[in-house]
Amino acid sequence: MNLKDILAISGYPGLFKYVSQAKNGIIVESLIDKKRMPAYASAKVSALEDIAIFTENAEVPLSEIFTKIFEKENGGLAIDAKSSQDKIIEYFETVLPDFDKKRVYTSDIKKVISWYNVLHGLNLLNLPEEENAEENEKTAEKAEPAKKTEKPKATNSKKASPKAKK
Repeated sequence: MNLKDILAISGYPGLFKYVSQAKNGIIVESLIDKKRMPAYASAKVSALEDIAIFTENAEVPLSEIFTKIFEKENGGLAIDAKSSQDKIIEYFETVLPDFDKKRVYTSDIKKVISWYNVLHGLNLLNLPEEENAEENEKTAEKAEPAKKTEKPKATNSKKASPKAKK
């Protein structure tokens, strides 16, 4: 899953796609309404690739959590992020049972679930099975090189003749 160019900006709802570098920040495009806007250097911008959830032992990257949700839902959408707090925590415990309940707040879980649903709705979730299938197709194409059809060599029967003198 390539979450490198998908960004979350503190203070702005939704997710954004990196478009280009600007003089004093970056230009981003909303994934939902496709509107472009500047994200200034003072804004807290995080790539989803860099976000992880605390567990009792370590940190789990967001891509792994998305994969677990995808497997739990058999490729479908997750629970609605606007569900009750108890339902959301219960749901997230089935996805990531050992998440740190002291450091991971319900608002964090709601963001993860809503991000998953947005990415799923836009078909931007490239999960390991899909990535492996794409890589296998590419390697199969490389393994079977295109057959070259040999063209018959053109023979030029015309020979250069000296110019006739007048």
